[in-house]
Amino acid sequence: MRLYAVVASGGFRRFATYRVATAAGVFTNTVFGFIMAYTYIALWDESPHLGGYDQAQALTYVWLGQAMLTTMALIGGGLEEELIERIRTGDVAIDLYRPADLQLWWMAGDLGRAAFQVLGRGVAPMALGALAFDLALPSDPFVWLAFAGALLLGVIVSFAIRYLVALSAFWLMDGAGVAQIAGIAGMFFSGMLLPLNLFPGLLGEIARVLPWSVLLQVPADILLGKRTGWGLVTAYAFQLGWAVVLLGAGRLLQSAATRRVVVQGG
Repeated sequence: MRLYAVVASGGFRRFATYRVATAAGVFTNTVFGFIMAYTYIALWDESPHLGGYDQAQALTYVWLGQAMLTTMALIGGGLEEELIERIRTGDVAIDLYRPADLQLWWMAGDLGRAAFQVLGRGVAPMALGALAFDLALPSDPFVWLAFAGALLLGVIVSFAIRYLVALSAFWLMDGAGVAQIAGIAGMFFSGMLLPLNLFPGLLGEIARVLPWSVLLQVPADILLGKRTGWGLVTAYAFQLGWAVVLLGAGRLLQSAATRRVVVQGG
């Protein structure tokens, strides 16, 4: 496990070197946060308890989404993009010679990336949002601790989805199309655009059981106090269940893929 801890630390340091990009990202997230916040204010002025949230909770949801956007790599920037390229060029063969598990190696690096993104691009927009608007941030440390656990499980599920996307390059030679489709699905079904509680009828029921809901909707509901007691237990079980299923699927696909490593163009 020490090896993977070192890989995770390396992933953190790697993304920490891009200071200008991080500052630009904070600015972008903050601008979009204000745009989304005023859009939500207009919606909640018309329906004060839309989706079961009051306006302060809705605004908290907005800024939490901006804080978690890059943490969950919903708009790209995750290590799976590098893995797709390594599969396309055949450099993944070098990875397979390492005395380490391929899936765990990439997951450790992605956890390091996510840890930096929480601190580097998550805290500042959230703090600025709290200064500009009346947010419903909890005062109970246990709620923050419960949220941190949900955040970690969300990152693992996010990685598991993106790892499956990356492995598609073993057959397609270029996983860019699959990655774009998965990115669109992630933005929509995670609740990044609108809380899943607002989705009508069958669409809402389906959206809430898909794995992308683990990335934002579930952690947000925990932070907003919508999941307490047994509800918190079921939320964790839901996240853990998807993590096990998707990581297991990645393990099976990896086993099949590495038996047919194809070097393209070299």
